Amino acid sequence: MSREYDFLVFIGRFQPFHHGHLSVVQQGLAKAEKLIVLLGTAFQPASTRNPWNVEEREQMLRACLPQDDNRRVITAPLMDAPYNDDAWVRNVQATVQGLVTAHFTQPHRKPVIGLIGHSKDHTSYYLKLFPQWRAEAVENVGDISSTPLREAYLNDVPCGNADTAPDNNGGSAWLDQTAAQSLPPPVRNWLQQFTTTPAFREIAAETTFVRNYRKQWDAAPYTPMFITVDAVVVQSGHILLIERKARPGKGLWALPGGFLDSHERVQDACLRELREETRLKVPTPVLKGSIRRQDIFDDPHRSARGRTVTHAFLIELEPASELPRVKGGDDAKQAFWLPLAELDPLKLFEDHYYII
Repeated sequence: MSREYDFLVFIGRFQPFHHGHLSVVQQGLAKAEKLIVLLGTAFQPASTRNPWNVEEREQMLRACLPQDDNRRVITAPLMDAPYNDDAWVRNVQATVQGLVTAHFTQPHRKPVIGLIGHSKDHTSYYLKLFPQWRAEAVENVGDISSTPLREAYLNDVPCGNADTAPDNNGGSAWLDQTAAQSLPPPVRNWLQQFTTTPAFREIAAETTFVRNYRKQWDAAPYTPMFITVDAVVVQSGHILLIERKARPGKGLWALPGGFLDSHERVQDACLRELREETRLKVPTPVLKGSIRRQDIFDDPHRSARGRTVTHAFLIELEPASELPRVKGGDDAKQAFWLPLAELDPLKLFEDHYYII
């Protein structure tokens, strides 16, 4: 083996891929025969925090590498598990093991595997979750972070009607003026082209909505925090969902729920929102008696609208040969029962897939 490792593993969201990421990739390829890049936050609908899917982020990454290096880079999607670190660790382990088995060609010895990355903030704690792999900590070149880059790119959009596509190319001006020191030229070119697509116009409209929404508390003396409720109603292998009628997440599936009123207890708010959004034909005493579990979901990034903590209630209705009738109301375009096997994370709003 001419290099120190057979495989180095690099985990990130790469929203977008910048010079700091590229430096880690280059250092990884210098130390390992092959570099496994796990593209996090996979299988989620586009949002202001995660505008680009796995395929698009892979395109950015590979556009920055020569052909020989690309042949030594193996990419794979990695799904989040924001409320279960153990599940996320198992997913990483299983993905890496599968890729190593498929790409390691020396069965007479055990492959040498390492984990490469830089400790930039609290999100890098994952470097300590894999003691079976030696961690290669590398310098964060230029102290670059994707978050301000992404926000600058998406926020270079005129304010106005959130459902009206911008008249210009959005982030193109920022790309031309200020991004050169942080983004490799192939990524700048990729993002420039992305500004001409319907996908960009949709995420730009969502960004404009969120920006206008958050302006409501510009004068607040401290960052507002919100309490919401969500109902996880299941019966006979089905779950009750709504289709969102308005932004954010217009058209996505969601759990019935909403904001806590100032005079309510959280359970009462959950049942009220459930009624308002689904018109569920089940008596309130039956719903209360069917509550099996209550949990708090508080990922700091779970909502683009601001810091939002939700109380979710699991309501398990008795099995029946016919599901109760439902009809969309209030913030719901429609309400419907979905077989649990048909849950699709790409269609679910915010963290509702993980709550379920």
